[in-house]
Amino acid sequence: MNRLFTLLLITMSLMACKNQEKKQDKMTETETQTVTKEMMESAVIYEANIRQYSPEGNFDAFTKDLPELQKMGVKIIWLMPVFPISEINRKAKGDLFVHDIKDPEERKKYLGSYYAVADYKGVNPEFGTLEDLKELVQKAHELDMSIILDWVPNHTGWDNKWIKEHPEFYTKNAKGEISTVLNDEGKSIGWDDVADLDYTNPEMRKAMIESMQYWLKEVDVDGFRCDVAGMVPMDFWQQAIPQLRATKPIFMLAEDAGAEIVRGDGMFDMIYGWDSHHLMKAIVKGEKNVYDWDNWMTELSKKYEKDDIIMNFTQNHDENSWNGTQGESFGEAGEVMTVLSYMMPGMPLIYSGMEYDMNVRLKFFEKDLIPKTKGKYFPIYEKLGTLKSTNIALNGGKNPASYVKIITGNSEKVLAFMREKEGKKVVFLANLSNVPVETLVEYDGTFNDVFSGNQMVLSKGTKVKLNPWQYYVLE
Repeated sequence: MNRLFTLLLITMSLMACKNQEKKQDKMTETETQTVTKEMMESAVIYEANIRQYSPEGNFDAFTKDLPELQKMGVKIIWLMPVFPISEINRKAKGDLFVHDIKDPEERKKYLGSYYAVADYKGVNPEFGTLEDLKELVQKAHELDMSIILDWVPNHTGWDNKWIKEHPEFYTKNAKGEISTVLNDEGKSIGWDDVADLDYTNPEMRKAMIESMQYWLKEVDVDGFRCDVAGMVPMDFWQQAIPQLRATKPIFMLAEDAGAEIVRGDGMFDMIYGWDSHHLMKAIVKGEKNVYDWDNWMTELSKKYEKDDIIMNFTQNHDENSWNGTQGESFGEAGEVMTVLSYMMPGMPLIYSGMEYDMNVRLKFFEKDLIPKTKGKYFPIYEKLGTLKSTNIALNGGKNPASYVKIITGNSEKVLAFMREKEGKKVVFLANLSNVPVETLVEYDGTFNDVFSGNQMVLSKGTKVKLNPWQYYVLE
């Protein structure tokens, strides 16, 4: 009898263990699948500059603020490169390298470019440890957010271990020396702190893919933003991305504006909206107007397929550090252009500090600091994020809402369009000029003004007065 009872206990224990294993497997599968087509439809992406985000400049300080990002509807966090930065030929300022500076104390200020990677499988100690990064990823997943790493596939730093272990992985100059990145005429493009990788070498390709797989398996990241993706041969991405997707569902962002790089199921999910960004700046300068915007939106629909996602932005790390702040680029039109980046088809980007009204160019090669006081923009991003998350009329992923031009009486200055999906509608109406206008709006409907909460009735022939750069978002 005792023997039978013991066997029964063992059997029950084994069944419980199996059930627990199944439960654990199911939990693991759920936790790692943060990137879905449904998420892409309503996502806001946030570019995190860890070095400049906090006084500490580390992962832990950023992790604590994840709930603040969640308030703005952020669902994808793009971490600027987290890898160790090369010491050899480390950039300081202008054309100077750190080794050009004689004062040892002055040298310490310069931390180099994130994009001069010393180790594809390492973590920059400036930011913390591998465990700190894992905790950031885990906390993000708990909040239903995805983490993508900024990957640098075109080149490495000069003391990357591949330089010594695999010099055959690199492009060589006429003397047989490892080369920096060159243009079509064989001249340096100015990125002298990095060495150019040779994509004709199949072993290098394998090593690159294996390095990317490491982060998916070891840290459970959810994809990559790939630096200068268009400078890498297209057939590499056709080779690499399906292998990465076989590991887990991932989100892939290409720093590129070419349609080919997002074409097909196995390629990138999203590209940069550089053309839209430059057109916004030109409208603010008075060089272009709403006619040009309308023409571009028509061209956009022809150039890209319906499931190609465009990343819309007024700022990013390159734009901010090298070309100007939001204030420099857009002046009084900064707010309306920010709102437009949410209203148009695609996925809007928030760059670190924009939510705190940042109006400084962040230093690129040394420690700097974003402001952390909420002003005008944080509540704007909150409202926009809520609208993006809750109203399918702003879907901008693989199955986006439609974009329909609304006729107005002042088509050169007034931009009006409707986004619609499954009967849900959002109307955007804005004066994209620096003078007040009164315009007729050829549209019928009763709407809620998202920002004021007031009701607004439109009917054909309705006259609407708009101050310079004034806008309405009507739900």
